[in-house]
Amino acid sequence: MFKKIGPGVLVAAAFIGPGTVTACTLAGVSFGYALLWAMLLSIIATLVLQEMAARLGIVTQKGLAEVIKAALPNKVSKYLVLGLILSAIVLGNAAYEAGNIGGATLGLEALFGTKFSNFYPLVIGVLAFVLLYIGNYKILERVLVSLVILMSLSFLVTAIITKPNLIGILKGLLVPSIPQDSILTIIALVGTTVVPYNLFLHASLVSEKWKHIDDLNTARKDTFIAIALGGLVSMAVIVAASTIKGGEISSALDLAKGLEPLYGDSAKYFMGIGLFAAGITSAITAPLAAAYVVNSCFGWQAGLKDFKFRSVWIFILGLGVFFLSFDIKPIEIIKFAQVANGILLPFIAIFLLWVVNKTAVLGKYKNTVFQNMTGIIIISLSVLLGLRSILKVFGIF
Repeated sequence: MFKKIGPGVLVAAAFIGPGTVTACTLAGVSFGYALLWAMLLSIIATLVLQEMAARLGIVTQKGLAEVIKAALPNKVSKYLVLGLILSAIVLGNAAYEAGNIGGATLGLEALFGTKFSNFYPLVIGVLAFVLLYIGNYKILERVLVSLVILMSLSFLVTAIITKPNLIGILKGLLVPSIPQDSILTIIALVGTTVVPYNLFLHASLVSEKWKHIDDLNTARKDTFIAIALGGLVSMAVIVAASTIKGGEISSALDLAKGLEPLYGDSAKYFMGIGLFAAGITSAITAPLAAAYVVNSCFGWQAGLKDFKFRSVWIFILGLGVFFLSFDIKPIEIIKFAQVANGILLPFIAIFLLWVVNKTAVLGKYKNTVFQNMTGIIIISLSVLLGLRSILKVFGIF
């Protein structure tokens, strides 16, 4: 599927998933257009950080974890940093995986009702396991991605036909505001868009896709176009959801209200199919990304069907199913995963910014002053938001 287009589409697909639909719907329902600026900031941050990861992958022809490991001066710092990266990726991906399976569960609930809700996560987990173990899921992946694209286009069309207030949208995009009780939603919007594991995945995939430094501009174009389109869809979900009047979002039927202007009573089926497709595709991608990171950290050089490689994604997939086995609503799991990602982001971004400034690693392709300034601003904002969300959770702020 990706012979003609680069890994940028995978990066975009990673945040056009159940987490994005949920976080953006919650933002639209609760705060209208007021948090569009947070999504715009998230898209800019994703563009900047993913460009760094792609540049690193093409120039070094290595994965991000491998480059960081090689750049560290001594064994103590290597073990500490790699331990931190592994913890962040494994915990973050486990939470994210639970959110993915939770999203697919919401889709099945919309399609088949809630009578067998307790069994849906296990069914989805087994399906993801089989697909990952066989390793031949290209045809199914094409079908699922097509369904996700249908859902994305549906939100774009819905956002247009609801005749949104253009002045209100511009104000929401360009005038930052933090309404009361919105901080965790802002973190969720950042966490669902700037996905930490995507930085590792992107660096590895571009090094497999492109082998020459001359391909750097192609990789940048691929990244920018895919992420910009993904961001447009995310904003469309917020705009469409802003028309939902009141009420708490706790199920796929509530999420489907955002598509009712386009599909009417059939909206729940379109949302159900879209969420299931988005959940399954992400449920396959997240464990694979974790396996690539662990593979790179330990220098295994293991293949896709190697036992060690498989054991990592089985562990992540199992954790995702385990988290959902408790009596917790999938919506809550998804929200937690996005907030967790938003908090983990600064740690990974700091290591990325550090390594792309080393002349020994990138030579003349290291960061410019402007790129560094942008990166520092992004990291500073993500740290501030992360701290504020932690204080909010503990009732201090």
